[in-house]
Amino acid sequence: MSNNPRTGLAVAGLSLGTALNPLNSSMIAVALVVLRADFGLDVAAVTWVVTSFYLASAAGQPVMGRLADRFGPRRMFLLGMGLVAITCALAPFAPNFALLCVARAVMALGTATAYPSAVVMVGALAHRAKVDSARPLGRLQMANTSAAAVGPVVGGLLVALVGWEALFLINVPLALGALLIVRRAAPPDQVREHGSVAELLRDSDIPGIAGFIGALLLVMMAALNVAPAYRWWMLAGGTVIAALFAWRELRFAKPFLDLRLLGRNRPLMLVYLAFAVFSSVYYFVFFGLPQLLQEAGGYDPGLVGLLMLPLAGMSVVATPWAVSAMGRFGVRRVLIAGVVLLTVVAALMWLLTGTLAIPFVVVLTALMGVPYGTVSIASNQGMFLSTRPQERGIAAGIYQTCRYVGAITATVMIGVFASGGVDQAGWMRMVLAMLVLCAVTLGISVFWKQQAKP
Repeated sequence: MSNNPRTGLAVAGLSLGTALNPLNSSMIAVALVVLRADFGLDVAAVTWVVTSFYLASAAGQPVMGRLADRFGPRRMFLLGMGLVAITCALAPFAPNFALLCVARAVMALGTATAYPSAVVMVGALAHRAKVDSARPLGRLQMANTSAAAVGPVVGGLLVALVGWEALFLINVPLALGALLIVRRAAPPDQVREHGSVAELLRDSDIPGIAGFIGALLLVMMAALNVAPAYRWWMLAGGTVIAALFAWRELRFAKPFLDLRLLGRNRPLMLVYLAFAVFSSVYYFVFFGLPQLLQEAGGYDPGLVGLLMLPLAGMSVVATPWAVSAMGRFGVRRVLIAGVVLLTVVAALMWLLTGTLAIPFVVVLTALMGVPYGTVSIASNQGMFLSTRPQERGIAAGIYQTCRYVGAITATVMIGVFASGGVDQAGWMRMVLAMLVLCAVTLGISVFWKQQAKP
């Protein structure tokens, strides 16, 4: 990427750090059945090990993006990687499922620092390397795409050979490696704000964060029917808290989720909406398919992980192709083409209601990798082009929040459609939901246009 080896090394370290969040979000997919057996859980209950991670990530990404803008991206990246290493070294000793979910949430907060910090640093790195920002962003996206896609393979092997505990321990050397590389090769932070802890707490919008998490939790619990007698009360409470959250964020000076940024930047808002809905389609496959293969197909976790491997290969191939295509045809055309292909692949997933033969699974997972890599990098670049440089940290944090909201939506709907286990009848309902969501994503993507001067 540059004649300066430190630039390439810095991008490699940032890529490794940003990969930890998607890696951990996807490795768990093949461990859900094992966790259900170990802790005596049903499908709805075990989804909390997924949603706790995403809730913490969704809340943490915008906050970490703001902190990176304020105190320096390099400093925040190093702190996050240290938190991941410590948490993952202790998590395997969790005595119950509740504490395991807490450990996942803390780990998510640590990994949440990486992506917004990396996006802030990309501008300086691209300038130093004298290349367009799409190139280092493409490297980050390839790392994220590869990690998310390889996660089930790695997770399946670790669970089959060691147990679910290994899903945490693997993060210790990875986080420490990213920390050491970035500490050595990344450029130092520019002079930024330095305030007291009291000022930091005051500016962190803790009520806003609590409102965001509370609204999501109540709506999720109502959808999963956690407490049948209070289901409608929880839904009403979640709606009221969401309204109060929006009211506060529009009036607070430094909001956790900058709704005013979205209000004055229509292209950015459309990118976020499209990416959130797209993510829900993708995570239907990512979390639903491994459970279908294990429960309805009888495949062991190691084999299921290998069956998801083609997704990794095709997503890695698709990402540089999409970067090249964006330079030739523009971001919007590549984004729309990726969503159209996503719709076709989602429709082909219907074949799995009739057979779970390995050749069909391999072909379909490979096909899913193409739109995943294409839409992800096009949305990423769309976000970058739709944002002013001084707002890219917080914008990148909100972008990742959209990913997690989509993932939470998918896991909740899986729990609703297949509360007793993921079988082929439940998979049929999931495919129908995916097609509806694909249509929504396409409709949003058509209206997105790149700003002339972000």
